[in-house]
Amino acid sequence: MGSSFDECGMAVKRDAPVPPPLPATTLMTRKPPSGRRICCVSAATTEIWDSLFDDAYRADVSIHTTHDIIYAHSSILGLASPVFRSMFKRKGKSKKQVKKFTVPIRGVPTEAVRVFIRFLYSSCYEEEQMEEHVLSLLVLSHSFVVPRLKRECVNQLEHRFLNIDNVVDVFQLALLCDAPRLSIICHRLIIKNLKAVSLSDGWKAMKESHPVLEKELLATVAVEANMQKEKEKKMKERKVYLELYEAMEALVHICRDGCRTIGPHDKDLNKHQDPCNYEACKGLESLVRHFAGCKLRVPGGCVHCKRMWQLLELHARLCVDSNVCRVPLCKNFKERAKKQKKKDDIKWKILVKKILRTKSITGAPYFTLVTSF
Repeated sequence: MGSSFDECGMAVKRDAPVPPPLPATTLMTRKPPSGRRICCVSAATTEIWDSLFDDAYRADVSIHTTHDIIYAHSSILGLASPVFRSMFKRKGKSKKQVKKFTVPIRGVPTEAVRVFIRFLYSSCYEEEQMEEHVLSLLVLSHSFVVPRLKRECVNQLEHRFLNIDNVVDVFQLALLCDAPRLSIICHRLIIKNLKAVSLSDGWKAMKESHPVLEKELLATVAVEANMQKEKEKKMKERKVYLELYEAMEALVHICRDGCRTIGPHDKDLNKHQDPCNYEACKGLESLVRHFAGCKLRVPGGCVHCKRMWQLLELHARLCVDSNVCRVPLCKNFKERAKKQKKKDDIKWKILVKKILRTKSITGAPYFTLVTSF
C-alpha cells in the first residue's frame, strides 16, 4: 500500500504544471505612481561624485580653459560624452605610453566649463550658475553631445530665462545648436514684440554680423502680417455668412410660422407670446414691415427696400422648392433667374459660332486650325 501511494504521489507531481515565478520585491521592478520619480541614487553618492571632481583624485585629464586648468577623469568623461571618448581613443593610439590627456576648451567662461564638467560627474548644477551660464552650457552640451544637459538648458530657457533682451542671441544659438522647438519659440516672441526687440543690443549685433538673418526675420514679419490680415478678412466673411444664414432662417420662420405681429394671413398671432429664438428676427421683422408700407418711388429706390429685395433674391437662389415655399416672390425670382440663364446660354452660343466662323490670317477657320493640332 505504501509503495503504490508513493507512486501515485510521484505521478501527480510529475503531471502538475510548473508554478509561475514569485513576483520580485526589488525597488527597480515596481512601477512608480504617476507623477512621481523613483531615484536609487542617494545624496551621499552624489556628494562622492562631486568630491571626486573637486579633489581630482587620480585625475588623468587636464582641461585648459581661457584662464585656468580643470582636472578630470577620462573614464567618466568618456562615458558621459561620445566626443570625449573618441578624443581619448585617438590620443591613446598615438601616444600609448602617455597616460595624461590635455583637452583645450576656450571661447567660453571658465566657470561655465567647470559647471559643465561637474554635470558630467553627478548630473547636478546650481540654479544661480545655470542662470548665469545657460547659453554657454547650451553650446557645450551641443558640441560634446550631452543630451541631458541640452534638454535641461532648453527647458530653462523656454520657461524661465527667455526675455526680449536675449531672445535674438538665444534664437541664433538655437539655430546653431539644432534646437528647433526653442528656435520656434524665439521666432514667435520676436515677431510678437518686433518693435521692442529691434532696439535691443542683440538685434544690433545680429544686424552687423548676420544681415541675411535680419532680412529673413523682417520678411517673415511681413508674411505674418499678411497672414493675419487674411485671417481677419476670412473671419469677417464668415461673420457675414453667418448673419446671412440667420437672416434666411428668420425670413422663412416669419413667412411660415409668424412672429409677433407679422406672419401668414391664415394664422392668428399672439402679441404677448414669448420672445423668438432667432436673433435676427426682430430686425428682419422691422425690415419686412417697412418694405410692405414704403411709399418711396424715386429711381434709386429706398436703401432698406433694396436690402429686402437682395434678401428675397438670395433666398430664392437657395430655396429648394419654390412651389411650396411661403416666402413672397420666391417663385418669381426663380423663374426670372431661369429666363436670365437661358438668355446667357443663347448669347454664349452665338459668340462661339461667330468665333468658329471667323477666319484666321491663313484664311482657314479657327476650328480647323485647332483640330489639326
